[in-house]
Amino acid sequence: MSKVGESDSQRRTGGQIPGAPASPAFTIAATEPSAIPVLVAVPHAGRVYPSGLLREMRHPESVSLRLEDRYVDRLGEEIAARTGASLLMAHAPRAMIDLNRAPDDIDWEMFERSARPERSSEMPSRRVLSGLGLIPRRLPGLGELWRSRHARDDLAARVEGIHSPYHEVLAEQLAALRERWGAALLLDLHSMPPLPSRFGVAGAQYVVGDRFGVTCHGSVIATAFAHFAERGLPAAHNRPYAGGYVLERHAQPQRGLHAFQLEIDRSCYLDANLAEPGEGLPRVADVLVDLVRRLAAVVADLGQVAGGREWPLAAE
Repeated sequence: MSKVGESDSQRRTGGQIPGAPASPAFTIAATEPSAIPVLVAVPHAGRVYPSGLLREMRHPESVSLRLEDRYVDRLGEEIAARTGASLLMAHAPRAMIDLNRAPDDIDWEMFERSARPERSSEMPSRRVLSGLGLIPRRLPGLGELWRSRHARDDLAARVEGIHSPYHEVLAEQLAALRERWGAALLLDLHSMPPLPSRFGVAGAQYVVGDRFGVTCHGSVIATAFAHFAERGLPAAHNRPYAGGYVLERHAQPQRGLHAFQLEIDRSCYLDANLAEPGEGLPRVADVLVDLVRRLAAVVADLGQVAGGREWPLAAE
């Protein structure tokens, strides 16, 4: 595989956050040519909150802390800098729109009556019923998140300015990696609250989600679990997080597009209040950097077998 130093890093922004015209919805950073066949995506760590959005929120500080994958973007940046992985980073907050939800995963009861479509026979999705649809509506312990109902224009601006361009760029980047390497891996990076221990066994610090074997080649998943086991880090598979819309939309392992979601226990890298970076962040970054290096080799092998070719621009 190529050495990181042999590639030129390119960084560009895309989309626009409604209410914050100077703020792009996301940033994509990639080397050209790509150093490894891995794209790290961070959809839930955005912290750009327009003042209008904050005014509409009932408990802005509590909601942002609960909804964000708090500072997991710092981990993504460390992975990209040390491995050469491409990095897609959302800046729009999850409270504004959830990039891991389908664009039709909408709770129409959140919207003004004039904005709602005609009555449909389709049942709301499980995600909508839980309060965490395309635009989050409520959280356990906090209840309703918004002071008033949304307008239809709000939804259109968020989808067109954030959701659509984010997923378009994600698909383009994966296609480019597959074109160069024969296969590509999307690592959809998230964080989770600490999981409770059960039957005297500590909760997992890492949860690998592949939609129960649908979105990723088994060798990639096996490599991830071997990595965590060798370091004595408890890990779980698909429970309680199996992955969402990002994997459903972009993973096509039969076509060389592999993807899995990785949830990381926030207590491993944040402070005791789970609010700011903690002293464990460098250790978690080291774990993830080594993981991505191992996964990159596996995916490159998958691409070589699928394409019957040598690695492109193999390092000496």
